[in-house]
Amino acid sequence: MDKSIRHSRRTHSGGLLNDCNVGEKVTLAGWVNRRRDHGGLIFIDLRDRNGVVQVAADPKNKEAFKIAEKIRDEYVLSVEGEVSLRPEGTENPNLPTGKIEVIASRISVLNVAKTPPFEIVDDLNVDENLRLKYRYLDIRRKPMLDSLKLRHQVVTTVRNFLNDYGFIEVETPFLTKSTPEGARDYLVPSRVHPDHFYALPQSPQLFKQILMVSGIERYYQLARCFRDEDLRADRQPEHTQIDMEMSFVEQDDILSLVEEMMKRVFESLGMNLEIPFERLNYDEAMEKYGSDKPDVRFGMELVDVSKIVINSGFKVFDNVIESGGVVKGINAKGCGKFSRSQIDVLTKFVSVYGAKGLAWIQVTEDGEIKSPISKFFSKETIDSITKTLDANSGDLLLFVADKKEIACESLGQLRLHLAKEMDLIDKTTYKFLWIVDFPMFEYDENEKRHKAHHHPFTSPNEKTISLLDKEPLFVKANAYDLVLNGVEVGGGSIRIHSQDLQRKIFSLLGLSEIDINEKFGFLIEAFQYGAPPHGGIAFGLDRLIMLLAKKDTIRDVMAFPKTQTATCPLTGAPDKVTDKQLRELHIRVK
Repeated sequence: MDKSIRHSRRTHSGGLLNDCNVGEKVTLAGWVNRRRDHGGLIFIDLRDRNGVVQVAADPKNKEAFKIAEKIRDEYVLSVEGEVSLRPEGTENPNLPTGKIEVIASRISVLNVAKTPPFEIVDDLNVDENLRLKYRYLDIRRKPMLDSLKLRHQVVTTVRNFLNDYGFIEVETPFLTKSTPEGARDYLVPSRVHPDHFYALPQSPQLFKQILMVSGIERYYQLARCFRDEDLRADRQPEHTQIDMEMSFVEQDDILSLVEEMMKRVFESLGMNLEIPFERLNYDEAMEKYGSDKPDVRFGMELVDVSKIVINSGFKVFDNVIESGGVVKGINAKGCGKFSRSQIDVLTKFVSVYGAKGLAWIQVTEDGEIKSPISKFFSKETIDSITKTLDANSGDLLLFVADKKEIACESLGQLRLHLAKEMDLIDKTTYKFLWIVDFPMFEYDENEKRHKAHHHPFTSPNEKTISLLDKEPLFVKANAYDLVLNGVEVGGGSIRIHSQDLQRKIFSLLGLSEIDINEKFGFLIEAFQYGAPPHGGIAFGLDRLIMLLAKKDTIRDVMAFPKTQTATCPLTGAPDKVTDKQLRELHIRVK
């Protein structure tokens, strides 16, 4: 008997029956997936979370047959009967239970059901808002149920792995202090402290660092996190992190442990994963891929051709290079037949990312060069360009001349766009990549101050820490991101554990002593009592499951997600509250 079946209404899960059960008396329970009346017999496809089994109601059993005549899709049934082989020629090879059926001796209706607003089928094609409004019906579909099972399996594997490695699971608070140095906080008004607010945690960052001061040494948590951000396919107002922190470790220790954990996860899903993962520093990633989360399942790397085309007489390129910019190009393999209108579409595409234009060179099938800019270059220069970009017959070379940041980002996005358009990505593979040596700071032109590239608790790289006072933008962080198939699935760092260095970093970020003490005083004080060297990492569980399940959005691997406008069609949240509730919270709505 299935260990998950411990109920008087059933002895077996119908979806797990097979020909080994032939001759057994069983009691099943589930939903009517489909009812088929074949005149003499009525067949019911009975569905539970493990699958579907066919139930046959014979007119010879008048009571069971009479009930079978009245039932409809999604009725909840209990069925007693005997497992039998299906008659020869009626087997269904597409079902795990396709060799057998259950001959019903008794059918009980446990509950009736309205006609659902959409069919409970695998290849559902309805508006997502309708699916979310009736999420309890949507989850009955096998693809959704399989995603949640996958999520459970991954979480179980991660917990077991971390437990084996001496980690302790500790829960941290949901109601905490607002420390607005990252995304926008969700605020919760306090009833007992008028005009004061809690914040829902964007991450357990400060608490897990304090746990290291506490001597926990190895902590983890499946942490719920909340960020009031604009939403997209891989972002939600609330999400789950696999959150980890360790004392007395260096970067290599954390990266190696994470690789072992991911290998264990993949093995639990029946897949092999090669470790160690490739490591790429931030500068190299931006130079080669125009992204700090590159998809390396295909080539089409960015190439700097500034030294080749400088002083060529093509003023667009010359002017950009003379003003400190660059000319970068990519080789769109096999795109040499693109029409002028197709190239115009690509030009419009890169303009979204700030590029002022897109130069191009076509290499025809017979090796001829076609390009409106080729007249500005000597044959030697053209040959050098095509050789550097490894161009062959039928290729299309595309160039952006601009500030380095714009050239890299626009071509990096074009690289991804073309790879999808030309179907260059092997969707059956999983390619992990570590990005390391991030900048410690970035400069915000609007606020006229430095901001932390990751977060202000990240320690500087020892090799560049001497630049903190005079050239902070050249300081590298002891930080690392884990990228899977072009999606950032995790990020972490070795933390600052010195109160003096932490104060210095806060100061470089424009915080006054009053700000530091008010917002982070509790952390600084904790460091005064003996903080060990420590570091950690956090993974977006939803993003990871999305990639493993090969879904396009994290909403398809979450039980009850919000829409892209941060609403819940099922419950109607967010919603207005009563005047009485507002008065209790000392809030007046204008």
